Amino acid sequence: MANREHLDILKQGVMIWNRWREAIPDVRPDLSGADLSRADLRGAHLNFVDLSGADLIDAHLSGAYLIEAKLIGAHLSYATFSEAFVWGTIFADVDLRQVRGLDTVNQDGAASEISIRTIYRSKGDIPASFLRGAGVPDSFIEYMHSLVGNPIEYFSCFISYSSKDETFVRRLYNDLQGNNVRCWFAPEDLRWGEKTRYGIDEAIRLHDKLLLVLSKNAIASGWVEHEVKLALAKERKEKRKVLFPVRLDQAVLESSLAWATEIRHERNIGNFTGWKEHDRYQAAFTRLLRDLKAST
Repeated sequence: MANREHLDILKQGVMIWNRWREAIPDVRPDLSGADLSRADLRGAHLNFVDLSGADLIDAHLSGAYLIEAKLIGAHLSYATFSEAFVWGTIFADVDLRQVRGLDTVNQDGAASEISIRTIYRSKGDIPASFLRGAGVPDSFIEYMHSLVGNPIEYFSCFISYSSKDETFVRRLYNDLQGNNVRCWFAPEDLRWGEKTRYGIDEAIRLHDKLLLVLSKNAIASGWVEHEVKLALAKERKEKRKVLFPVRLDQAVLESSLAWATEIRHERNIGNFTGWKEHDRYQAAFTRLLRDLKAST
């Protein structure tokens, strides 16, 4: 149970609480089991605080400091953590599905601990950026949904494209995500500060398919050519098909480039040339989903 003195101080407001924490920094406050639902804890210094079993439903913790705090078995539905400082905190046996702002927390300090029970209770629905900040490897994040009882229905995809075709690719990415196809799309998934080439090469390695969006822009792109060559090398190494091409125009059918010639001679290329027309786009997208099913 929560220490009554500690809880009473917190109920006087964040300003008084923070002053108390600054005056007695060695205290490890005990707020375990406390009813903090709907509490305004913005900017609160909750370092080393035991919040195990606490009710934090609808609590507002934006900008709060949770360094080496304990949230074991806490109730967090609709709690807001926007821009909070979360370092070395224990998230054990908690459901994070409805927690807001996890993708914005500052995790530049010590990695937090996220228990496997938390993964299961959250059904894997935890922002990937938050998990990465806590030190969870990409390989685990990639297959997390299968571990919590949601079988992988579709192959995962790295989307290779020219930035000049981003309008189409963003639409495709959103629709694939909406149908539970795990995709890697550089504007959304390349981490800030990460070396571009390394991030892309690693993403290609981790995903089942390289979904290649071919157009006159892509044919002229050195980046796209590099990604295609990585995919082809992966095919040779793993002895399975990785490259999954679709086209927006006729360019790949007319190009004299060796890699483009190889693709048109050896692959059945999906046709999205009518993507600006709703019905034609939907027909092509339905075919794409069918062919991305992992059981096929």
